[in-house]
Amino acid sequence: MTVTTNSSFTNVTIFVFATLRWVQAWQNLLSIVLALLLILGVVANIFLTLIIYREQRLHEPMYYFLSMLSVSDLVLCLVTTPKILAILWFDAKTITLPGCFIQMFFIHCLATIESGIFVLMAFDRYVAICTPLRYASVLTDRFVVSTMAVISLRSLLLTIPVPVFTAQLIYCSNYVIKHFMCSVLSVARLACNDIRVPTTYQLGIASLIIGSDLTVIFLSYCLILRAALKLHERGATEKALSTCTSHFIIIFFFYSIAIVIAINTTSGNATSESTVLLNTLHFCVPPTLNPLVYGFRSKNIIQGFRNIFSNPTCSPN
Repeated sequence: MTVTTNSSFTNVTIFVFATLRWVQAWQNLLSIVLALLLILGVVANIFLTLIIYREQRLHEPMYYFLSMLSVSDLVLCLVTTPKILAILWFDAKTITLPGCFIQMFFIHCLATIESGIFVLMAFDRYVAICTPLRYASVLTDRFVVSTMAVISLRSLLLTIPVPVFTAQLIYCSNYVIKHFMCSVLSVARLACNDIRVPTTYQLGIASLIIGSDLTVIFLSYCLILRAALKLHERGATEKALSTCTSHFIIIFFFYSIAIVIAINTTSGNATSESTVLLNTLHFCVPPTLNPLVYGFRSKNIIQGFRNIFSNPTCSPN
C-alpha cells in the first residue's frame, strides 16, 4: 500500500520514483553506462584505499586525503547507483520514507565531505609547491587527523538537519518523486504544507559550502600556478602544471554541475529532466573519475598496485 487514510488527510507511507521520458528512450544504454561506472568506481576505490594502506611510502598527507576521498566515493557509489539500476532493470521504483531520508542524508553528507577534501588537497598542493621547506612542519599527522575530523564534523552538523526538516513535512496524496534519488527539493515538493524551511536551509547551506570551499580552492590553485611558473628546475613547471590541471578538471566538473543544479533549482526547475540528468551525473561520475585522475596517474600508486599482485600476502610495509 502506498497511502493510509486519516480523518483529515491521506498519509503517504512510501515514495515511488517516476519514469522520465528521456529514460525510456535511453534506458538500456543508460543502465549499461551506470553499471560500468559502478563496477569501475567500486573496484578502483577499493584498490586505491588498499594500496595506500599497504604501502608505507604512501603514508603521507596527500595520500591520506586521497584515501578519505576514495572511501567517501565508494560509499557514494553504493548509496546511489544500485538503486538507480534497480529502477532501470527491475522496475523497483518504490522506497520507504525512512529509506528515502537515509539516502538523502548520505548523499548530502558525502557531497559535503568531498567538497571539504578538495579544499584540503588544494591546500596540500599549495604548501608542497609554494612553500616546500615548510611542508613537513605544516602537514603533520596531527594536522591531517584534525582537519579530517573537522571536515567530517562539519558535514554531519550541516547535513543532519536536511533529512530531519524534510521528514517533518506532511506528505499527502502525491507520492511520485520525479527523480532517480531522494534529493531534498524533489521530495519536499511532494508535501502538502509549507516547505520553505527545508528548501531554504538546503539552498543556503549549499551556497555557503560551494562559495567558501570554491573560493579557497580557487585562491590555492592561483597561488600554485604563480609559483609553478617561477620554478627553474627542468621539468618542474610542466609536472606541477600537469598535476594541477588534472585536479582542476575534476574540481570544475564537481562544482560546475552543482552550481548549474542550484541555479535550475532556484528558478523552479528542480525536477526538470535536465536537472535530474545533471544530478545523476554529479553523483555517479566523480566517484569513478576521482581515483583514476587523483590516484592512478601517480607513479607511487602504480608501483603500489604492482606490488599487490607481486606479493599479495604481504602485510603493510
